[in-house]
Amino acid sequence: MAAFYAWLRRHPRLVDGVPALLLSVSGIGQAAVTRNYLMILGVLALSVSLVFRRGHPVGAFVTVLTVGAVQVLTGTRPVVTDLAILIMLYTLAAYTTRRVSVAGLLACLLGDATAVARWWSPRHMSGPTWLFIGSVVFAAPTLVAWVLGDSMNYRRAYYAALEERAVRAERERDAHVQIAAAAERARIARELHDVVAHHVSVMVVQADGASYALDRNPERAKEAMTAISATGRQALAEMRRLLGILRRDDATPQDRAPQPGIEQIGELVEQSRTAGLPVTFAVEGVPQPMPGGAALAVYRVVQESLTNTRKHAGPAASATVMLHYLEDGLELTVSDDGRGMAVSDGAGHGLAGMSQRLAIYGGSVEAGPRPGGGFQVTARLPLNHTQAGAA
Repeated sequence: MAAFYAWLRRHPRLVDGVPALLLSVSGIGQAAVTRNYLMILGVLALSVSLVFRRGHPVGAFVTVLTVGAVQVLTGTRPVVTDLAILIMLYTLAAYTTRRVSVAGLLACLLGDATAVARWWSPRHMSGPTWLFIGSVVFAAPTLVAWVLGDSMNYRRAYYAALEERAVRAERERDAHVQIAAAAERARIARELHDVVAHHVSVMVVQADGASYALDRNPERAKEAMTAISATGRQALAEMRRLLGILRRDDATPQDRAPQPGIEQIGELVEQSRTAGLPVTFAVEGVPQPMPGGAALAVYRVVQESLTNTRKHAGPAASATVMLHYLEDGLELTVSDDGRGMAVSDGAGHGLAGMSQRLAIYGGSVEAGPRPGGGFQVTARLPLNHTQAGAA
């Protein structure tokens, strides 16, 4: 049955042709009895208009209205085919704007009043009485046809609005998915940058030290090579985890949760010391718990700062890492006494990456040369904001 209805919707002219044929046969038969050839032309015009009413509602309505006016002016009695006028009024209300359909309704009501005044005058009623009753009788079908068509027009517009809303919601959902994917790719890019930049810089420093100590102190060179091997394995493990997230479509939030946090800052500092950078690490205040994402952001800020110290501060520089827990926040300071180079790798993942990480949790980063020489990175993170975001 659904296929049959679909076939009917695909052939609207064939559907409209059936009532047009029935009305035309009845109208032509009625005109043939009276031998009114003008009526036959009017019946044909009304029938053809029915077939093309959906595609040309205004033109079809004007045609049937013209035929009706000619019938009134020439005194031709109404025929069955005149029902096409009501069908056209319904079509006009269903397929055009309300302003156009109201104009058509007024034209039909005026035609009803004119027809009543011309043809219907019962002897037992006074003029005003039969004119009023006749107008009501003729106007009722006209009003019903217009109301049905206007209701159909409203329902069609309502369904169209629902479809548009559904399409818009689907587009917004796709846009949100793309934004989330882009954010995830940006996060992975920042993670890869931090991992590669830190571990490769450590390996380069260790390799340089091993090359210098190879002849003079083989044991020290062996330790450096061991540190290079361990650092490389750690870098590969982190990169393998990050790239695995990109390959997996069913990765859970637990799979995406990064491993390093504030507890691993001590290991990071020790790794920098092993690489030849003297680092002092201190914690002030009472440590407070924080979400894993915020702890990772703090860890990455320390990692990025120490990496840039090794890159730009010079061989004789030393660094200090200070974690200061406040009542409502955490203040992190990473400073060095080197040449005071800017914290940037030229690719937009240095200071900008730090700011983006902490901004997610309501934090901020300030970086710049120290008054007494060197460079300092200061990060502030409100713990109440991060804890609320984790709840």
